[in-house]
Amino acid sequence: MSKRGLLVVISGPSGVGKGTVRREFMKNEDLNRCYSVSMTSRAPRAGEREGIDYFFVTREEFEKAIEEGKLLEWTEFVGNYYGTPLEYVERLRDEGKNVILEIEVEGAAQIKAKCPDVLMIFITPPSMEELERRIRGRRTEAEEIVQQRLAKAEREMTYVGQYKYVICNEEVDLAAELISVIIRNHMKKQNAE
Repeated sequence: MSKRGLLVVISGPSGVGKGTVRREFMKNEDLNRCYSVSMTSRAPRAGEREGIDYFFVTREEFEKAIEEGKLLEWTEFVGNYYGTPLEYVERLRDEGKNVILEIEVEGAAQIKAKCPDVLMIFITPPSMEELERRIRGRRTEAEEIVQQRLAKAEREMTYVGQYKYVICNEEVDLAAELISVIIRNHMKKQNAE
């Protein structure tokens, strides 16, 4: 029987480049990794695909999943729910896959409380000025939402001490390689047990 897979949480403030870094290190086949697709009640953005970027559901469907305890973690932000389907993650880990979750800090804290073996990695921006430039560079949201994201990013940076590893995303390739090394080291340690 194969070893149970790792549960790896990648967090950081909105706009820090979590998705970009994740997509880069996920290219490493040797990590036996799979990305945990989150569930959301928000509408898809241009180019986002069902079951690839998110599982898109209605508010009612999401609230039912909360009531039935079917989420590993969940949060609500700017009127939309985001969460991780528990059964989906458990199935992948049981198959020996290293499950990568890219989630907000509140969700990461929920997971840490439920799964003491979780590998927690926080991605920081080189500076708050650079983070604002990245958020504004998306040009997908109204100024009010940009301001909410910036305020939330300031709060999220205070969680950095709750993570085992902190990676600065100044260069995507370097940040991705550092995360790959961390995962490989934990895989070696787990295989030695």
